[in-house]
Amino acid sequence: MLRPTYPIETERLLLRPFRAEDIDAFCAIHGNPEVVRYLYFDCPTREAARSMLEKRTRQVEILREGDKLMLALELRGGAVIGDVFLTWLSEQHKQGEIGFVLHPDYQGKGLAREAAEAMLRLGFETLGLHRIEGHLDARNAASANLLERLGMRREGYIVENEFVKGEWTDELLYAVLAREWSARSTTQAG
Repeated sequence: MLRPTYPIETERLLLRPFRAEDIDAFCAIHGNPEVVRYLYFDCPTREAARSMLEKRTRQVEILREGDKLMLALELRGGAVIGDVFLTWLSEQHKQGEIGFVLHPDYQGKGLAREAAEAMLRLGFETLGLHRIEGHLDARNAASANLLERLGMRREGYIVENEFVKGEWTDELLYAVLAREWSARSTTQAG
């Protein structure tokens, strides 16, 4: 069970539940073709974005298998620049999945890494997961590089496994185990 105290603070970010008043930032992020290029959906209309945002406002804790924690990435100072999630995939096998989306104006500055590290910490140290995965479109080199910098290993290249936006796409699978995360965290602290 994971009921975080908000905001979750990192060096430069506040990870917090989405609010209805985040609609303009949410539209600026998810309405950007570069952001949704490798996602399952195209740029949403404002009404569709409002519906997506409303759903995210309720994804604030993980109580059971299948729950998703979906948080806004807010720069200290107030701008919402993206989102990050942690999903509890399997209670029996203690597995989860992380993902992230960041507005292009803020990419390449280590902010997605900072947010993803916070979610990995929650997954391993609070939820007690054994393994956390990351799934992505194989063409998304920037996200693959980020997962590798997080200490995740590439475990699979799955050919044409999904039909997305009118084309067959390949998928990469990355993962890290709790003991690997712990060893990495200990090495970095020392």
